[in-house]
Amino acid sequence: MQTVAEVLAGHRSIRRFKPDEIPQAVIDEVLREAIAGTSSSGNLNSYSLVLTRDPERKRRLYELHGEQDFILQAPLVLTFCADWNRTRAWLKLRGARDNFNNFLGYHVAAFDAMLLSQSVVLGFEARGYGICCMGTTLHAMGEIAELLGLPETCLPVTTIVVGVPDENPGKRDRLPLRAFVHDEVYRVADTPELEDIYREREVSGWQRYMSTPRLKALCEQGGITSLAQFYTSPYKYDPDAFGPESTRLLAVLQKSGFLPASLDTAVPATQEK
Repeated sequence: MQTVAEVLAGHRSIRRFKPDEIPQAVIDEVLREAIAGTSSSGNLNSYSLVLTRDPERKRRLYELHGEQDFILQAPLVLTFCADWNRTRAWLKLRGARDNFNNFLGYHVAAFDAMLLSQSVVLGFEARGYGICCMGTTLHAMGEIAELLGLPETCLPVTTIVVGVPDENPGKRDRLPLRAFVHDEVYRVADTPELEDIYREREVSGWQRYMSTPRLKALCEQGGITSLAQFYTSPYKYDPDAFGPESTRLLAVLQKSGFLPASLDTAVPATQEK
């Protein structure tokens, strides 16, 4: 078993897995430790996890998560949900006032679920398993909720795949510590400092993307010449897509009971496709 420091130093996102199954005893141990050792707002534990191992269900998740092959390879997919359904049922059972079916409730539950997901990641990695966290959960939140049978005020917020690694990728670089840490108050970086903070990242990140022939060809075709341009291009985090997707996300929160039905979630005319 590795220490926390060793796990953090060795973290990699794994995207190729061996077919080896994870023993149920290991899964139970990791989840039990993570739930017991993760902070929770009010100790209300406003989260749930859905474990997916069935090949057909994994294939559907593969489709919803943008057809990433490692989802089919990994023996276990865990979907972490912001969940007030269980708590609200308990409140009703005891004659207490209903609550948490609001945006603040979603906010609290989503953060609780994200905290738990990191603890689960550490638990699996400490035992030698590889993981990959998938931000694609938010892009298919409604469809994933339907597939997993999630009830009202319960929505997926992140997903991880777990398995025995079949690759050993290099560790991704991060910005220097000074980019993140502020003493007492937030200090906005001036242009020279911003240039310095991103200097190494712009070189290493750009080289990594350009080492992938498909991405290199797309960038050349689209006239993209820098890492910053790539991040807001149609091939990564497209601003033209984020507006309508944000509106759809609001509609999913509304449908699940986290936002009032009267809220206008129509896509503005300037964003319609």
